[in-house]
Amino acid sequence: MALSDPLSIKLKFGNRILPMVVERSDEYLYREAEKLINKRFSYYAAKYPNQGNEMYLLMMALDVAVRLKRAETATDPAPMEKALSELLAEMERAMA
Repeated sequence: MALSDPLSIKLKFGNRILPMVVERSDEYLYREAEKLINKRFSYYAAKYPNQGNEMYLLMMALDVAVRLKRAETATDPAPMEKALSELLAEMERAMA
């Protein structure tokens, strides 16, 4: 897939550099993701010393995945639609 407006960036995770080519409009998202990953990694490394980088990466990945699932659930309109339908039906019964 060719990028319409490519930009070469370098993301730093610990002492590792990850070169990437991203859409220019997505650079901010990648930079913010880099900050989030480094912040959560540092949090787990400080909270659970001597666990090793692999364990910190697993903890951080789980943390980010849970946040993503939580955000997906929060934006799911189905529960709100159901509640509104029930409320509307109750109002219609009350007005009948």
